[in-house]
Amino acid sequence: MDENSTLSPAHSDAAASSSANTPPLPYVPSALAPFAGLWRGEGEGAYPTIDDFAYTEEIEFAPTGKPFLAYRSRTREAGSGRPLHSESGFLRLVGEDEAELLVAQPTGFTEIHRGQVREGTIELSMVVLSASPDAKPVHSIRRQLSVRGGDLTYDLWMAHDLTPLTHHLHGHLRRD
Repeated sequence: MDENSTLSPAHSDAAASSSANTPPLPYVPSALAPFAGLWRGEGEGAYPTIDDFAYTEEIEFAPTGKPFLAYRSRTREAGSGRPLHSESGFLRLVGEDEAELLVAQPTGFTEIHRGQVREGTIELSMVVLSASPDAKPVHSIRRQLSVRGGDLTYDLWMAHDLTPLTHHLHGHLRRD
């Protein structure tokens, strides 16, 4: 490489850290960087067809060295610690400031959402919702993620069976 060439962030990190004999930090697209990391906190759930509930949650957006973050979420009932819900997938950059969230749930759903990344917030609209034949009748999901300082908040809306799109979950987590 000649002295006029420029290095990508992944290469420049590797070059800088190889001199210190430490592994390079994985590349993270700058628009997704605020979301990267491990987050722990609490949430509340409500829906017209169920009793309100509280939960604890751990979310991780893990760097992969590629232009996406691996995503996982695990929730537990507040108080008892009983496992409630889990999901995993990827948060990826699909344009300069557009993100796509791909989610798989063990309840038989896969989701694809897209939205603009603006000042640490992603308003995600559903592109595809697929369900296994015996999954519950969920018809639509919408999500919003926001990072401010060391706090991650999110909201989720869901349309289920005969209930139209309704706010269902709110979470507030802190960077671990």
